[in-house]
Amino acid sequence: MQISKEVLLQKANEASKNTLMETLDIEIVDFTEDTLTARMPVTPRVHQPDGVLHGGATAALAESVGSFASHIFTDRDNFFVRGLEITANHLKSVKEGYIFARASFLHRGRTTQLLDIRITDDAENLISICRLSTITLPKTK
Repeated sequence: MQISKEVLLQKANEASKNTLMETLDIEIVDFTEDTLTARMPVTPRVHQPDGVLHGGATAALAESVGSFASHIFTDRDNFFVRGLEITANHLKSVKEGYIFARASFLHRGRTTQLLDIRITDDAENLISICRLSTITLPKTK
């Protein structure tokens, strides 16, 4: 029996309860074999004092979607994923609407992963480009 995409998205978002992802209203909205996409509303909760999207909120969205992408492609019974490094280049300001983070793998190794995360707005303008490296480690029993 195959689970529908809608059920998988629902389960993914349920896993975000009581986390930073819930605090920032980050929602996983799509995935393919090679990508994962999330969105976050741009409201005063994630603004800088001058009324535009805070770069730290953008980086939190990027790390969340990238780490989640690494996580879902891992044997979660025996391994866990942690972020190693994130970089973010902010290219354009946003005041309202949604931003979307699409994570895709540049390298998907057994131990380390490198993801490219493109942040766009509602009109598909490029807002930020981020890179995230993650590590997969064995769980100790």
